[in-house]
Amino acid sequence: MAHETKNRLEHKGRLNIPFMRSYPKWMRWTGVLLLVGLYIWVFYYFFVGPFGFRWRALYGDAKYPEGYEIRGIDISHYQHDIDWEQLQSAMIEKCPIRFIMIKATEGSSRLDPMFRDNFKHAEEYGFIRGAYHFWSNKSSARDQAAFFLKHVHLQDGDLPPVLDVEHKPDDMSVEDFQREILTWLHIVEDKYHVKPIIYTYYKFKMAYLGTPVFDDYPYWIAHYYVDKIEYRGQWKFWQHTDAGRLPGIKGYVDFNLYNGSYYDLKQLCIGSKE
Repeated sequence: MAHETKNRLEHKGRLNIPFMRSYPKWMRWTGVLLLVGLYIWVFYYFFVGPFGFRWRALYGDAKYPEGYEIRGIDISHYQHDIDWEQLQSAMIEKCPIRFIMIKATEGSSRLDPMFRDNFKHAEEYGFIRGAYHFWSNKSSARDQAAFFLKHVHLQDGDLPPVLDVEHKPDDMSVEDFQREILTWLHIVEDKYHVKPIIYTYYKFKMAYLGTPVFDDYPYWIAHYYVDKIEYRGQWKFWQHTDAGRLPGIKGYVDFNLYNGSYYDLKQLCIGSKE
């Protein structure tokens, strides 16, 4: 009995998968390592990768920076069908929602399936609206700009077009990457005669968009779970959490704030300086 108990204890922790017993030990452990690697990749791809720097599971509930009164949100098809009646009267820290950024396009071929409805409803319910393009490294800047302009028709009173850029190709130099970004910005600026807004997180900007030419563009910074932005340059918008909750929206939504007054926000809009 003591011998059997000892054998059981010795086998604890050993790999003991029935269908793998006939394989050599090294092969069994290789299979386990491959399964673990696959699990890590799937978890990253579906739960971490889509959010990049915005993994709410690690940090928890939303934080609300003090000293800002002009609040807004950004939405896409991930928010599904929105109850705009409820959203119209929703408040963020006792402040009304003033602006809504709406995902429009991605790359050179993907139109957000909720863009047209969201864009129309944002205007109907009295929000200042904006439209953003999600940058893809799989197509050229010219193709992406053309696709954005084909599907997005901004009007006076709308916020300037937005370029959301969060990734640089590994096989492209910083200088070539910057030229591609500037190509998109210039093409869209020529159409609307306003400088587009650049959205990215502050470490990405410092690493890849830190040259002075990009400082001429309004900056929408993503920096989560902090009470104060670490970025020292000028910025217009701050996306401070992806864990916001509001009536009319199921699930989480990104919260943003504007660095200025409501009058300043209106002056930033298309047609305000004409």
